[in-house]
Amino acid sequence: MCGLAGLLRPRNDLDQEHLCALAASMGEALHHRGPDDGGVWADPQAGIALAHRRLSILDLSPLGHQPMASTDGRYVIAYNGEVYNFAELREQLLGLGHGFRGHSDTEVLLAAVSQWGVEAAIARCNGMFAIALWDRERAELWLARDRVGKKPLYYGWAGDTLVFGSELKALWRHPQFDNGVDRDALALLLRYDYVPSPYCIHADTWKLAPGALLRLDAAAIARGPGAHDPARDQQRYWNAAERMRAAIADPFDGDIDAAEDRLDELLREAVGLRMVADVPVGVFLSGGTDSSVVTSLMQALSAKPVQTFTIGFEGSHHDEAPLALEVARHLGTAHTELYVSGGDALAVVPRLPAMFDEPFADASQVPTALVCKLARDLVTVALSGDGGDELFFGYKRYERALRNLSLLHRVPAPLRRWLAGRAQDHGEASRAGGFAAFAAEMGARGIGDVYRNRIVRWRFPQAAVPGAQLPPTLYDLAEPLDGRGTAADAMMLADYSVYLPDDLLCKVDRASMAVGLEARAPLLDTQVAEFAWSLPLHYKRGDDGGSKHLLKRVLRRYLPDAMVDRGKRGFGAPVSQWLRGDLREWAEALLAPDRLRAQGYFDADLVHGLWRAFVDGEKRWHTHLWNVLMFQAWHEHWRAQRDRAGDALIRATSGEGGL
Repeated sequence: MCGLAGLLRPRNDLDQEHLCALAASMGEALHHRGPDDGGVWADPQAGIALAHRRLSILDLSPLGHQPMASTDGRYVIAYNGEVYNFAELREQLLGLGHGFRGHSDTEVLLAAVSQWGVEAAIARCNGMFAIALWDRERAELWLARDRVGKKPLYYGWAGDTLVFGSELKALWRHPQFDNGVDRDALALLLRYDYVPSPYCIHADTWKLAPGALLRLDAAAIARGPGAHDPARDQQRYWNAAERMRAAIADPFDGDIDAAEDRLDELLREAVGLRMVADVPVGVFLSGGTDSSVVTSLMQALSAKPVQTFTIGFEGSHHDEAPLALEVARHLGTAHTELYVSGGDALAVVPRLPAMFDEPFADASQVPTALVCKLARDLVTVALSGDGGDELFFGYKRYERALRNLSLLHRVPAPLRRWLAGRAQDHGEASRAGGFAAFAAEMGARGIGDVYRNRIVRWRFPQAAVPGAQLPPTLYDLAEPLDGRGTAADAMMLADYSVYLPDDLLCKVDRASMAVGLEARAPLLDTQVAEFAWSLPLHYKRGDDGGSKHLLKRVLRRYLPDAMVDRGKRGFGAPVSQWLRGDLREWAEALLAPDRLRAQGYFDADLVHGLWRAFVDGEKRWHTHLWNVLMFQAWHEHWRAQRDRAGDALIRATSGEGGL
């Protein structure tokens, strides 16, 4: 696992030394993602520079060094991730006459691009990756991201220069990157706790969407950000909605026993591919279904006890550590658990803005950071159970949304319209239950609207961010699957396409990479996902209305029933308790009305009113307040880092050519 950064100038006036210095500084901002090695490549004539930080996983020798050039010299790549089927591709390419100096997947990826072209080569890759590839022959920059969005890639304009990188902190290192806050993106943060792709908290800056390719040349850069439309210019080589529709149209035709056999086979292959590494590999184990499945399969495929890691919380009623310990003992893993106090968890909070350099408000980021730090002491790669909920009907909110949809259909249309009109009058009170919440449901056009009402934080974030408009996401579609499949399929598609990459996978990527740990998610293997989409709902939901029915059948092959039939506990943090306790002084300072008015991002009276109501115990507004606080803490960190980096780089590059 690594980090990449770079820039492309439409009219370059920097010599080799200064272009490399600029790229190197951007790359150094990502040192935590790749502490083992770093490299820079630049072509002043073309105005392109690539930087790379390496966390050595495959081919630990210098032959895996990046940026790496193809054998024919046409392509240069900076690449973050793993191509799990690289051995298979390598055999194919050997048969076509290609030779290899080492055994890194980077070298295989370059040979694949030389043989089949960029788009066809990426389509053959099974993996998690973010790629920056320069085509010297055509003077084109390609950016690519894996199908589900495991690995991040940001890009945007710094003056007239395109800058890109694995994290925003790399873009901040460019002296001309002073892009302010995008108010529309801030409204999205309040609504979802994160900023969905392709949007970004900064103006004139975007995320590359999962499964997308972007091709740019100097002429495209020269036209500037005003001419760029991510919806038009980002081309999908793989689209989850299209693949789900295809799977629904060609459903699995076996019985549930055959489905169980096939899922076990696919998961064994997916886990096996992700155990390949030249460094120690472990697994996060919570004791829940998803992580227990991954751990069970790892242990079945391993000749020695696998390393398992669990965080426990002192005094918590939702502590999963005892469940994980039971599973570990039954499977015979080498188990490591660490019980942390509230003070240990709170010590992470000040570090969150540096870890998540785009504001991010999923409070489970705190325990995730703790378990990643624990694992890094013993392994360099850790497998996770991410994806099981979105593929196998794992969330209780799916059941609640289906129930609400059924109730909605029983209310006459004129009454629904009247009630929906009253919801706006109640503002955020419609998020807190009672009549206002019921009225808000009545405006739903379909399952998409019903489900969105279940997951949003702020129902009307535009009221809190003056001047903001809400950009559209998949959650804004009345029918995310255009009426294909079931309502449950539509909800799982929306979560797979938005919540999974921009919340869950973002959280794990930043928390793991902050300590130089690579996280892999076998349940998100493309073959597993497309197989899950081909299954009838009752294979996942079960006749009794339970969740992850088929996945639990597979788990019963490895664990006794008592360890399988346990309720979902989640992986959260007691935010309400924190804000009323040890974090109160910190929160009050960040939410001070005078401070909010001076910054000008929020309606100070509205936000402060929610804070006072929360402190007085009138409403449980902690989730609304937490995403405001995460923005406030991020904003403070960003300006400090940006000012420091800008001053340093202006001094470092203020020679011949200038900036």
